[in-house]
Order: sequence, then structure tokens, then C-alpha cells
Amino acid sequence: MLDDPVGYIAGGGQNNQIAFGVLLELLLIIANIGTAVVIFPIVRRQSEELALAYVTARLFECTFILVGIVAVLGIVTLQQDVAGAAEGTLAYTLAAIKDWTFLLGPGWVVGWGNGLILGYLMYSSGLVPRKMTWLGLIGGPLIILTGTLVLFGVTNDSGALKGIATIPEGLWELFLGIYCTVKGFRPSAPILQPAGGDRMETMPAATPA
Repeated sequence: MLDDPVGYIAGGGQNNQIAFGVLLELLLIIANIGTAVVIFPIVRRQSEELALAYVTARLFECTFILVGIVAVLGIVTLQQDVAGAAEGTLAYTLAAIKDWTFLLGPGWVVGWGNGLILGYLMYSSGLVPRKMTWLGLIGGPLIILTGTLVLFGVTNDSGALKGIATIPEGLWELFLGIYCTVKGFRPSAPILQPAGGDRMETMPAATPA
């Protein structure tokens, strides 16, 4: 569909497969927002500003994904109707919009949210092993850099440079998902300790009235 949108709307089309892909993308949006909302009350103990920035970055990413979904569904609608020259031009435009939403969302905003912000929050809080957080702290800027180069036409979005640059970020997200599923956050992390516990133990006993 995206490589040849004009040919897609002129042919039979695999609309059921496209619909299944749209469903998966909608589930991705729910998962993205869900992880941000669930983790917010915990990481806000480390930095409320960065925790809010992470949620905001996730919402921006999901907005781009949603726009891409609507563009794809628009091509499906054109395929189901009688396609002419005007419809072919519109299909090409919608496919281009889908490509740009992928670049600006998962291909750029993710570097800020999942890479830099979440990586720093995990590093500074000690919720996961700090050595692994460097995958996000390094992978995030690489995503941002290569996404910016694609934006200015220096490199191709499907080129080798872009593919290699996404490896650290991909490993970071894979590690974080598996680690938190199997082990959860490290209970020794300072932000998970009871607030004021030591202070209460050292307070002098109250004097009777």
C-alpha cells in the first residue's frame, strides 16, 4: 500500500490485512499511554518535571501514530470506491503522510521520550540496572540525530545508517520490557523506600502534657 498506493487502490487490495495492522497499531497506542500512566506515579518521586515530560512525549508519539492510521484507512476507503486520477493523487498524498508520521513519531519523538527522558529517569532512580540504561541514553540521541538527517534529506529513512542507529534504542526497550516483566523494579531503589522512615525512628518521644 505505501510503496504503490495508486496501484493498491486500482487493484483488489488486501483490506483485511490492513485492518488487522490498524488494530495492532491501536493496541500499540493503548500500550504506549498505559505504560506512561502506570510508571508516572513512581518516577515522579525522582523528578516530577521529567515524569510529566515522559507522559507528554508518549502522547505526542501516539498522536503521530493515530494520524498515520487515519491516513491508511483513507487509502482503504479510496480503494473501495471508484478510483480515478484525483483519487490516485490523494492516495499518494495519504501514503506520504503515513511515512512522515512514522518518521516524526517513532522515528524522532521516541528518541526524546523512551530514550533520553526515560533512560535518565531509570538511571538516576536506580529502578533498573544502571549499566543497561546507557542503551537508552545513547540510543535516544542517535534516533534524534538520524531522524533529523532524514528530515533534511541527508540520509534515507530506510537506509543502513538509520537502521544501525535504532539498534541501541531497540535493545533498551526490549531489555526494559523483559526486565520489568520478569523481575520488576529493584526494591533497593531509593525512591521505593518508605518516605520518612528513618526520620520517624530518630524523633524523640513526645513529652506528656
